[in-house]
Amino acid sequence: MNLPKIHSISKKICVALLGGFLLIFLLFHASANLLVLRHDDGAWYSAFCHFMGTNYIVKVFEIVLLGFIALHICFTAWLWITNRLARPVRYHKDGKSNTHPGSKLMMWSGILIFSFLVMHFCQFYFVKLGWVKGEYMVKTENLQDEEMMQWAQLADQMEISLDEFINQLEERSATLTDENEDAAETEEYIARLRSKAAVLDIVQRAYAEDNITKDGKWIRHLTYDERQTLREALPDSDPEPDFYYMVRQLFHNPIMVILYLITFVVLFIHMRHAFPSAFQTLGLNNYKYGKAIDILGQIYAWVVCLMFAAVVILVYLGL
Repeated sequence: MNLPKIHSISKKICVALLGGFLLIFLLFHASANLLVLRHDDGAWYSAFCHFMGTNYIVKVFEIVLLGFIALHICFTAWLWITNRLARPVRYHKDGKSNTHPGSKLMMWSGILIFSFLVMHFCQFYFVKLGWVKGEYMVKTENLQDEEMMQWAQLADQMEISLDEFINQLEERSATLTDENEDAAETEEYIARLRSKAAVLDIVQRAYAEDNITKDGKWIRHLTYDERQTLREALPDSDPEPDFYYMVRQLFHNPIMVILYLITFVVLFIHMRHAFPSAFQTLGLNNYKYGKAIDILGQIYAWVVCLMFAAVVILVYLGL
């Protein structure tokens, strides 16, 4: 295997820098997740997700973050492979060393974390990209269509439903001859009106089932098919993933709860070694404050992982 020639310490520095950035991001991510626990019908968390999904600076940062994750994985795997190739014959007898036990598990804990990331992305991030189906929400102001409301009011004045009104229009249009230029236009108009009637049905169902946020700004719990209906009828409606509802639903599943909690244990082991190791690699550690860095790393790992775990456990308990 021919790999590019880069000094081992250079690869370690890259791993440390990328890992340090990801450690900071984990604290930010864990802090944001705590918004799920607010008893505000997801208003704050949904507003946060909306900002993160629509702000262009955040979108650029998102690409950078994904790139850093990929580079961290690649450099770590590269470093592990080159170290193995440098000593193809292992020691006949394992000797004692002062190496922290977590360092020997870094590669394996990293593989488990990567496996979790694939699952986590399928449950959330890929939903945002439209690669996986999920639950959706839409701003009520984006569903204000003047044409739709005018026809709905006219149907109401005639004391019939909008669907019945459309059916009457369809029956009248059927009497038009194919040679009549108005026939094609009428059919197209009726098709557009029917699609907007489907939007009205979605809105009415949402109000009937109380799927409106307390502030009245969002319709929630939309299915993938309803999302497609809105996008086709009202291209500017811009439905987006309902991450608050998806999180609440996910952590009512005991299997998912167990999987996530196991992952947080693995993440703790990984972070527990990664924090002081990054300082060591970058030459920022010495005998004077090495112990303090080690303790700070433990505290940091505990805080981040407990914040993640608290959301999972408390949501499962219905709090």
